[in-house]
Amino acid sequence: MARDENHAHPDLLADFDPGLYRALFESMDQGYCVIRFLDGPHGPLSDYIHILANAAYERNTGIPNVVGQRLREMVPDEADAWVAFYGKVLRTGEPIRFRNELVATGRHLEVSSFRIGPFEDRLVAVLFKDVTEQVDAEDALRQLNETLEARVVEALAGREEAAAALRQAQKMEAVGQLTGGLAHDFNNLLAGIQGAFELIDRRLQKDNAADVSRYLAAGLGATRRAAALTHRLLAFSRRQTLSPRPTDINALLPEFLDMVRRTVGPSIAVAVAQEPGLWRTLVDPNQLENALLNLCINARDAMPQGGTLTISTHNLALYGDEAHTRGLEPGDYVGITVQDEGVGIARDDIDRVFDPFFTTKPLGRGTGLGLSMVYGFARQSRGLVRIRSELGKGTLVRIFLPRHHGEGDEHHPAEQAPTPSQMRQGTVLVVDDEPTVRLLLTEALEALGYACIEASDGPEALALLDNDQPIDLLVTDVGLPGGLNGRQVADAARRTRPGLKVLFVTGYAEGSVIDGSAIDPGMDILTKPFTVDELNRRIASLIGA
Repeated sequence: MARDENHAHPDLLADFDPGLYRALFESMDQGYCVIRFLDGPHGPLSDYIHILANAAYERNTGIPNVVGQRLREMVPDEADAWVAFYGKVLRTGEPIRFRNELVATGRHLEVSSFRIGPFEDRLVAVLFKDVTEQVDAEDALRQLNETLEARVVEALAGREEAAAALRQAQKMEAVGQLTGGLAHDFNNLLAGIQGAFELIDRRLQKDNAADVSRYLAAGLGATRRAAALTHRLLAFSRRQTLSPRPTDINALLPEFLDMVRRTVGPSIAVAVAQEPGLWRTLVDPNQLENALLNLCINARDAMPQGGTLTISTHNLALYGDEAHTRGLEPGDYVGITVQDEGVGIARDDIDRVFDPFFTTKPLGRGTGLGLSMVYGFARQSRGLVRIRSELGKGTLVRIFLPRHHGEGDEHHPAEQAPTPSQMRQGTVLVVDDEPTVRLLLTEALEALGYACIEASDGPEALALLDNDQPIDLLVTDVGLPGGLNGRQVADAARRTRPGLKVLFVTGYAEGSVIDGSAIDPGMDILTKPFTVDELNRRIASLIGA
């Protein structure tokens, strides 16, 4: 029968010196002891006494002279836990391994324990080592991992805070540039308006029949330039009032090109490249022409010695990277390109050309609002504008507009609007919270032959609409106090007066309230400031329709 190689041979064991066992026992790095369970005041087998321990016991636990000591005398507060560990070994005879803290000395012990002999002997052997440094290292690592996420979040928050501060600084710089340019231009315009009124007043004080027409012309010219300035600012901020409709840009170009040629002069050759079968796009054609005219004027100014200005149209299917690199949603687009052979734009300036009031033109030659208006118009039309330029080789600007798949005919208001008559009849309800604007509207309408009634807010207007007085036209501001805006007033009025014509008058495009694609038949939008002739034309168009 084969011997178990893991046990000593009985014959050799008889000659083995017991002193070697003692030397091995005392030289071990690990603590070792034998305990015998005792009955005590806490019940059967509720305590134990140390009957054997090596020198390493003290080194690993920090407790000296344990032989002959009872557990409940050594560590009374921890005795129940240690009795539970070793009592299980005694009862079951199964060895265990565990790690536990000896709180009395602050040591963490890694323990192996097994029973010696039968249960009746009540003997248990314990082998252990101090692993306090390892436990401390593990705790430190765990704390590091637990706090790592918080530190990462804190670091990212710090970086985001710094980035936000930088964005705020850049924003304030842009706001400073914007307000500075706006104040400069408006102060010039207000000086012209104020000066014109003062001169008119002085002349009329001296002579009631004095000719003040040139002062009136100067003041009106300044107001038109001020209106153009605010419209460009609204275009940049994507808040201008648009009247988008399905448009064939190729059909717009012939008449537009005549205006461009007159504007750029004879030294500039205007070339055209139109793609046949150009897709339609949903756009405000008047604002599109305004944007393209701005680009053509920039091209003219970039070619003081003359050159060729090229306007081209394209069908563009942009998907995947082609759309992504341009900052567009994947899909079909109509492209309109204006290209010149001029002086070009420096690389350092190319990223700033769409900023309001930034211009590369000499002082007094540009407001810095042309390209910003084009940018805002394109974005408000769900498109985009891109620019490429190289010094000495010219500039290319392309407007991308989404393809329109719906039905609808191109609309040309100038062709469809009836010619206004000199005097008209009917009753108009004028709703505006600004008394001066309300006065000017009623004066202008009465001069055209209308009878006017007035309201300063929505509830007052609805009270007038609830009676039986006939009203042919509602002229209302969009932004009104009193809890009802102009669109809500118009909708409520049309529920009781279905055929009522409505003219919205607004100085700011409240996009959530009204836009050109959301107005119903029998409605129109007039942007402040406006001329009496324009007011008359819009009313003639509504009444004639």
